[in-house]
Amino acid sequence: MFHSPVLAETAIEWLVTRADGKYLDGTVGGGGHLAVLLDVLDEGAEVLAIDRDPEALRVAASREGIDERVVWRQGGFAELERMAGEEGLLPLDGILLDLGVSSGQLDGPERGFTYREDAPLDMRMDPGLPMTAANLIAKGSEADLERILREYGEVRDARGLARRIVEARAGAPVERSGELRKVVEAGTPPQRHRKVLSQVFQAFRIAVNDELGQLERALTGSLQALRPGGRLVIIAYHSLEDRLVKRFFRAQAGACTCPPGLPVCACGAETLLRILTRRVVKVSQEEISRNPRARSARLRAAEMLSGERSA
Repeated sequence: MFHSPVLAETAIEWLVTRADGKYLDGTVGGGGHLAVLLDVLDEGAEVLAIDRDPEALRVAASREGIDERVVWRQGGFAELERMAGEEGLLPLDGILLDLGVSSGQLDGPERGFTYREDAPLDMRMDPGLPMTAANLIAKGSEADLERILREYGEVRDARGLARRIVEARAGAPVERSGELRKVVEAGTPPQRHRKVLSQVFQAFRIAVNDELGQLERALTGSLQALRPGGRLVIIAYHSLEDRLVKRFFRAQAGACTCPPGLPVCACGAETLLRILTRRVVKVSQEEISRNPRARSARLRAAEMLSGERSA
């Protein structure tokens, strides 16, 4: 089953400047955005489709409307510049990143991305990664678990929850989503179960997949991969991702990051990007009614300017 891509038409409108250009979909998922993109491109266009999940690539390739204009690569979008170069697609006319976990991964309970189904605590987007969420929970110190819960899940009582996880694993391994759910619920008021569970599962998923580190490297790589006038369009689903993208755009648009009060700018701010979305683009109520998972989506877009690029 194919799920509705979030902000698809809006994202592609911001992305495409040349119908015969070279584009990169760094998070192909089920291929929803890719299908919309191909629909507006000419026959001579080329698209590099990347995903860390080989199953996502298989599903996307089977979608109606996907054709020989697509080049497929398994891997993380942190390596987008290298992969585009290896395929002879540099410089790119546009890069699209639809961040976070896909509907296919959430709806496939066997990998433990969701607390709603009992399954092994895997959470790896790329099955070749060495560390699962179960490994992380088993081997992480109490301080490490607290940091993960606080930084990646913004869990209010990160210290207390980390302590409860350590106490629970001393009695029996916490290896399944149902087991982690019981630990969380045991120390959380019932009215907050859903929110805290979402935060906890998000935290361990981000840690296992190094999602923020991947995003930081992809943002830097995009500056090398885009041609002048090329577009970078990013859809984020939680505040950690969105803040990172917002700050990167502001920094590359020449916004001074010096502390207030300095008589002269000392941060060496350069102007490499032009921010296209002065206000973040949100999902309409109509789209939310069709796809409730789209509720938290935030889209930002920027355009590469001419001139020397950062190293």
